[in-house]
Amino acid sequence: MSRWILSLALLLGFASPAWAHKASDAFVSLTRDGDRVSGRIDVALRDLDLALGLDRDGDGAITWGELRARRLELEAYELSRLRLSAGGIPCPLRPEGLEVDSHSDGNYAVLDVSGRCRSAAGRLRIEYGLLFDEDALHRGIVRVATPSGVAVAVFSPDATVQELDADGSGRLRRFASFVREGIHHIGSGADHVAFLLALLLPAVLVGGRQRWQPATAFRPVLHEVLRLVTAFTAAHSLTLSLAALGFVHVPSRLVESGIALSVLVSALVNLWPSAPRLGAILAFGFGLVHGLGFASALSDLGSDATTRLVTLVGFNLGVELGQLAIVALFLPFAFALRRSAVYQRGLVGAGSLAVAGLASIWLAERVLGRVLLGF
Repeated sequence: MSRWILSLALLLGFASPAWAHKASDAFVSLTRDGDRVSGRIDVALRDLDLALGLDRDGDGAITWGELRARRLELEAYELSRLRLSAGGIPCPLRPEGLEVDSHSDGNYAVLDVSGRCRSAAGRLRIEYGLLFDEDALHRGIVRVATPSGVAVAVFSPDATVQELDADGSGRLRRFASFVREGIHHIGSGADHVAFLLALLLPAVLVGGRQRWQPATAFRPVLHEVLRLVTAFTAAHSLTLSLAALGFVHVPSRLVESGIALSVLVSALVNLWPSAPRLGAILAFGFGLVHGLGFASALSDLGSDATTRLVTLVGFNLGVELGQLAIVALFLPFAFALRRSAVYQRGLVGAGSLAVAGLASIWLAERVLGRVLLGF
């Protein structure tokens, strides 16, 4: 029994409910022209509620009145955590206006800002510290446009200070940063990982009338896993590209609900060894939905087509590398244990049932959850 508990812990460690939802993102869009800087800071209302407690009456909805009443605190919070400088001289920002805008994953407070850099030359140095205290998975996506081009960077707890130059220099460094973010995105998304593991669990087994049987050789197993990974990659790359480039738009709640449903279906299929092997079909069909989920991290960049394409390629490459890393870690482990009751009854049986339970909770939350906006 203790071995089964250990196996379940290993599996569910990838699927913690704390990671069931999309990690928070904030978007900073700046325009620099000579010594002048202007732009906007977009932060999700749900994230500002964590930081500032906007929902004073606790009814689960943030009204315009509640947001406006905390305007000064919001301005102080955001501007104290976003600092610019050029040539070693600070470029203080001042608030210009507050409004609400809709993004792919909900409603955001938009703070318009402007400022002046005494030094009009040199790279723009940005210090970013929004929401890291509330969400260690938070990412700040910053876009800087100048007459000579556009630069985009991602800020994380490990990268809170960066220098941006929109003349094309540092493009490789920015590409590498989005590769890292792609890896981070799939690694931090419990639902994506749970779906992939649910597909991989029976790959080392052969179905029977009453119970699973261990595969006799590694080569057929590897072939099956390659089919799964190829189908999932092709599907999510397609919808990720279409959505991130603006050709397809699906409401975030539908996408997130579809991802939870994909985990639920894939886990339940594992409970019937006699069921037809639908791994590649499930991987492709639900991979289309997961691609839309990946795209939510990119679709709000608001960048030009060329810059968005570069970030898309880097992000997609990172997703693939993260996915391959999961496969490389899991497959030898699964093949070695495929004959044991720990694997067949623990991981595949009880583990799939537990993942199905988690997926049911995620699905209920995403279908029935209330929207954080009440005006």
